[in-house]
Amino acid sequence: MSGRWVVHLPVTASDLLAAQRMARVVARWASVLPQADPGEATVSAEDQQGVRHRVFCDLRLPTGGRCLLRADHDGACARRLGDGRR
Repeated sequence: MSGRWVVHLPVTASDLLAAQRMARVVARWASVLPQADPGEATVSAEDQQGVRHRVFCDLRLPTGGRCLLRADHDGACARRLGDGRR
């Protein structure tokens, strides 16, 4: 048996973009917990849960942190949202 367990918390949304927005909010809120890994957040259609869409870019930055912008963002990676939020 595994020494680690993953919590799956179903939350529904009307479309992919709404699901990704909801997942970003929930993941950022959960990031206050040391056990949470918001960079690994994904969403999927209810009837295709094996097809997952990343929520965050999560690439490693030269400063050592990870990019917290959406997965398909334009421009340079960053640790926080700028004026051009999407």
